[in-house]
Amino acid sequence: MDKTTLDKINKFTRRELTEDELYTFSVILCDNEIDRDCERFSDKALDTLSTMFIGKTGIFDHKPSTSNQTARIYDTELVTDECRTTKNGEPYKYLKASAYMVRTEDNKNLIAEIDGGIKKEVSISCSAAKRVCSVCGRDKSQGGCGHISGKSYGGNICHTILDGISDAYEWSFVAVPAQVNAGVTKKYSECADEKMPSSAELPDTEELCREIRQLAFFSGGVKAAEKAEAAIKGKSIAELEALKKSYEALTRHRETEVQLSGKSNGEDMSRFRL
Repeated sequence: MDKTTLDKINKFTRRELTEDELYTFSVILCDNEIDRDCERFSDKALDTLSTMFIGKTGIFDHKPSTSNQTARIYDTELVTDECRTTKNGEPYKYLKASAYMVRTEDNKNLIAEIDGGIKKEVSISCSAAKRVCSVCGRDKSQGGCGHISGKSYGGNICHTILDGISDAYEWSFVAVPAQVNAGVTKKYSECADEKMPSSAELPDTEELCREIRQLAFFSGGVKAAEKAEAAIKGKSIAELEALKKSYEALTRHRETEVQLSGKSNGEDMSRFRL
């Protein structure tokens, strides 16, 4: 974690926190793809949200309570994926946010579940003043039109374009988000990664550590992830890559044992079911 990242995070804290006290992760908040509700954000809406979501808190299931707060966004980036187009035939764009948590005894299981891909899907809560029909351009908030969302008109899917964003309230971990692509992510687009600056092509220590914790989680649960967390401190890139390979081998070995026995190792895995 570089000084720039720490400075951005410490804008929201009462005292300056150190890297060892923090856990950070990236999340896709929303995009311009037509979602399950036959709605999509306009490019202008995404741009507005990129500013409004900085500093917003992350909770669970859109339940607004202080005890439900779990993370906070410290930075955002509006990304265009040139290798992908939406159902509407436009270049695919998504709003990527960087969030942080303060490591505590209470949230270590949540961190393990984020690393393990269990807690992943997210949904946002915001206010859109305009709800425009993609076919006729009429603002549905001012009155309806005769076009049916989800129906094809002239080869184009009728949907509602959300625009005129007036506020962003929060983002939540949910089971089923309206936007299919919204969620915690490591790599969002293979093509987009290839077009990153050359400095970003070098191994990312933070992501490598996250992969190790994830492999440890799948090989031995929360306790294994905690041991991995302690093991990665102070390691070089080469040492981390070697550690990752050892956990990959351990994970493959465990998968083989499970397939042969047809039984679990006795650990209650019910809370990890997707």
